[in-house]
Amino acid sequence: MADGGRSALPLPDYDHLPIGGLESRVRSLAPEEVETLLSYERTHADRLPVTELLTARLEQLDAGAEPTSGDPQALRPEQRAGRHGSPVSPTTSPEPYSPPPHGTPDQRGKPKGDRA
Repeated sequence: MADGGRSALPLPDYDHLPIGGLESRVRSLAPEEVETLLSYERTHADRLPVTELLTARLEQLDAGAEPTSGDPQALRPEQRAGRHGSPVSPTTSPEPYSPPPHGTPDQRGKPKGDRA
């Protein structure tokens, strides 16, 4: 399969999927589609964890497992919509425990000799 055959793969963006996302998405594929991915993987990146995952899935399908329902083009966990920025907010931030030794604009620092 040539590099141009990437668009013919059963999973869009296959090359960019993390192994966790690949594991869940390959369950919806038929045996022929898993074989296509395995062939592509072996001729391109040949990543051992990925080839083991695809081989194990083929063995499951050969043993009678059925592809699960699901959409191979569904939103991946790493693409969750609506989550932007840090989950930390002023209400979830911890209280400061003490000012730094050099002080802050609203609290002057303490001299080193004054340890009370």
